[in-house]
Amino acid sequence: MLALFTTPDREMRSAARGWLDLADKIHHYRRDQLPPADLADLQKKTETLRAQVREKAGAEKLKLSIESLEPVLRATGGKHYPRSTMLEWVEFLVVGLIVILAVRQFFFQPFQIPTNSMWPSYNGMVPEVHPTPADEPSPISRALRSFTLGAAAYRIDAPADGELLIPTALARTPTTGRQWLFFSQAQYEYDLYILAPNRTATKVPVSVPKDFDFSLVLRDAFGPQLDAAQTITDTYGRTFIRTRKQVRAGDRVLSFDIISGDRLFVDRLSYHFVRPSVGSGFVFRTTNIPGTTDSDGNHIESYYIKRLVGLPGDTLQIRPPMLYRNGAPITGAQAFYDNNHRAGKYRGYTNQGTELLRTPAELYTVSPRGYIACGDNSNNSADSRYWGEVPKKDITGRPLWVFYPFGPHWGPPR
Repeated sequence: MLALFTTPDREMRSAARGWLDLADKIHHYRRDQLPPADLADLQKKTETLRAQVREKAGAEKLKLSIESLEPVLRATGGKHYPRSTMLEWVEFLVVGLIVILAVRQFFFQPFQIPTNSMWPSYNGMVPEVHPTPADEPSPISRALRSFTLGAAAYRIDAPADGELLIPTALARTPTTGRQWLFFSQAQYEYDLYILAPNRTATKVPVSVPKDFDFSLVLRDAFGPQLDAAQTITDTYGRTFIRTRKQVRAGDRVLSFDIISGDRLFVDRLSYHFVRPSVGSGFVFRTTNIPGTTDSDGNHIESYYIKRLVGLPGDTLQIRPPMLYRNGAPITGAQAFYDNNHRAGKYRGYTNQGTELLRTPAELYTVSPRGYIACGDNSNNSADSRYWGEVPKKDITGRPLWVFYPFGPHWGPPR
């Protein structure tokens, strides 16, 4: 069909415009470097071809002028002509990187949810425990799960014979690991122990991503035993919780996968024109929120995602499991209704904060300068109840689309 709307003359004029663009580029970039004779020749041949294009000359005439211009471009083009394949790839990658950075900065930014403060609306990293080696995914299944769910496998074997123990004070040590084999990742190392019959304890280190809640693994792997567990001490007087799991050297001690937290695109543009509404998920910077630092004064995350529950002037109150806004049960999102009624996996709102809404009787009125953010998983969420208001200037954007993993949350945000 395209052939019906084009002719050899039109095609040649289109090709000539491409050569003129290249000639203009060489002229602009290299005119101060070229000898006067070469610059004059370039300008003469370029203007001859440009005039022919304006006059809609025939294909043969244009072809002769292009063939006359090409050697001049070759002689004067430097790195711009003729072009190496490597140079073309470098330019393509640089331009692509600039476009990606611009889109990320001003329009859409990818964001990974590391914790489960917004569960079950969004997932942070969650474990899947395999009770026995027979329950572990096959190599093919493991590769598929890695692609579709971002599942990372952790297989821990016993270094000695004895009973697996959990320290009563489970400590963690900062360390560094690898993600996707190449990228550095901040991690915590947790130490379990194998207690031999002579009460000598051998360390079993387990390193997981820094934001992952390792207690979820212990709960899923040993929950029934730990509920009725007794403590025991080793020869150094250290106290441990017994798991009742007896192992021999080389046996599997612990087997689990960590499923990737939800990854989503954040719309960074909308909130420049409209303010967020109560009930919407929103992403904000934590740089100006003192309560979001760790014990060393470092900010735990650069960005948080929570649900907006209070605008300037609103009065809030939590009478578990209900969250009230301006004297009535809060509305604006299905998660509000589900939490207030403890529907499904939602467990309701609590007063366990340290900064505001600490008791059922406490009322809090939002200042003109900020917003109040709460996690949907109120029992396990560090939010405004702990560190106060989110400054207006730190609002970054709204969740737009969960693009990974390919699980039940894939698609528009809740």
